[in-house]
Amino acid sequence: MLYVVATPIGNLADITLRALEVLKNVDVVAAEDTRRSGLLLKHVGIQKPFVSYHEHNEAARTAELTERLARGDNIALITDAGTPALSDPGLRLIRECINRELPFTIIPGPSSILTALLGSGFATEKFSFRGFLPVKSSRRQRELREAADREETTIFFESPYRLVKTLAACLDTMPERQLCVARELTKKFEEFRRGTATELLGHYQAHRPRGEIVLMVSGP
Repeated sequence: MLYVVATPIGNLADITLRALEVLKNVDVVAAEDTRRSGLLLKHVGIQKPFVSYHEHNEAARTAELTERLARGDNIALITDAGTPALSDPGLRLIRECINRELPFTIIPGPSSILTALLGSGFATEKFSFRGFLPVKSSRRQRELREAADREETTIFFESPYRLVKTLAACLDTMPERQLCVARELTKKFEEFRRGTATELLGHYQAHRPRGEIVLMVSGP
């Protein structure tokens, strides 16, 4: 059985009882970063063998893991933070289990997407999650224009190193729209900062952003 396990997005106390039970009982843990995941398991007192599962070995490792699943092994798939397959490796393995009719289940848990959305105060009835904004400026600008045209809240992941450039692009695309930057969610320095592109750009030009970032665009 494959267990797709959500892990904490920052605060290790957010791991669920069900996730702990699964991690205690599987044969092996497939992890995006075995070093980081090893620290998590050490924190909760669990020792398990690891195999790496990341974007650079996903194809080969999927074949290996599906063979193990077919033999009856129990495998937990985890990512560095949050839920596998959401802007992280994992979807290929899930699809292969579906194609081969191998059993799998999802162990839900912490979500940076929903945490950020609720903390923003923006509309929650409808929203669009678009993953990481493109690195290339022309593609990023197109994504932002599409967000400006939507009626619902739009959610992006963004790198702290590109946030200022992205906010400058928002200033051109949607100068009056309300935005929210959610940073370091569930951690000691968690921050929700709301405002127009001009207001947020001024702040983050003066205060270099750090940590994982979720950027949200409100509806009109």
